[in-house]
Amino acid sequence: MGPEALAQVLRPLAGMFDPGRFPNLLRGLVEPDDALVWKLDDERAIVQTADFFPPVVDDPFSFGQIAAANAMSDVYAMGGVPIFAMNLVGFPESLDPEVLSEILLGGADKVLEAGAAIAGGHTTTDEEPKYGLAVTGLVHPDRVLKKTGAKVGDVLLLTKPLGTGVVTTAHKKQKVAAEDLEVAIASMARLSARASKLLVEAWPAVHALTDVTGFALLGHGHEVAHQSGVTLVFDWAKLPWLPGAEHYARKGHLTGGSKRNDAYYGEYLDLRRPLESWERALLTDPQTSGGLLCAVDPAAVDALVERFRASKEPVWRVGEVVAGKAGTIRVV
Repeated sequence: MGPEALAQVLRPLAGMFDPGRFPNLLRGLVEPDDALVWKLDDERAIVQTADFFPPVVDDPFSFGQIAAANAMSDVYAMGGVPIFAMNLVGFPESLDPEVLSEILLGGADKVLEAGAAIAGGHTTTDEEPKYGLAVTGLVHPDRVLKKTGAKVGDVLLLTKPLGTGVVTTAHKKQKVAAEDLEVAIASMARLSARASKLLVEAWPAVHALTDVTGFALLGHGHEVAHQSGVTLVFDWAKLPWLPGAEHYARKGHLTGGSKRNDAYYGEYLDLRRPLESWERALLTDPQTSGGLLCAVDPAAVDALVERFRASKEPVWRVGEVVAGKAGTIRVV
């Protein structure tokens, strides 16, 4: 579902759950974030999320890994740690059940890597395979890393390269180079666990955090900017791209989601440099299991980047936070 339709569907629900009636709901529909947060006591809060989608690659095991990493990413984006997950499956009767076994094994492999457990799940018959997880995690209620909170002067960091949408679309059209697809799969299957841990350890210098997924860099960046009352500035030359991403975008291997994202978030885009249509499409390219985007106190950013490098975790400085119209994404 595109961002405009989703916003329309959810809008009537937000007013039904008055925060005064649910004081333990720290993040929910009233203040949308990557996952809900429910306070249990002074030391613990539950982080809960769910995500599933059709295959983005042909190999069932790899698809399972990617879908699981993508679902757990929302817990990491809140500064939480997954503790257990439930499988969510739609599967056609016409396919060999062994395919589903491989998908579930791939998902279980990533959940185990995260130190969590698969505790059950739900399956239904569907014409197209779909897989994902409902994930439960824990976070300290006073150290939830939210979309809101970015401050003027903050440095923007990103922990994964962009371009999964165009690479996997080229794959569906059988136009992708094998080595480019291999790198994209490895990136999508990579957990954000260590990256999140480093950001949590840097608290309170990390002022805002989200993950870049279906609404693309433009959409998720807008959410941070809007909720924080600031403008985010991205330096085009510093944005990291997966191998081949620019080539596939130039060749027109774009997703329908990219067009929907542009239609909804395009009004918030402030271009201070000329972009070709394919370059603009990369800003709205939906990401599967993308990286964490965070706004960090400039006084702490050098030390944090060094800790990332020492941990062999990828990170890029991609921009800054400035004063300006809330929700604006400026590209220079």
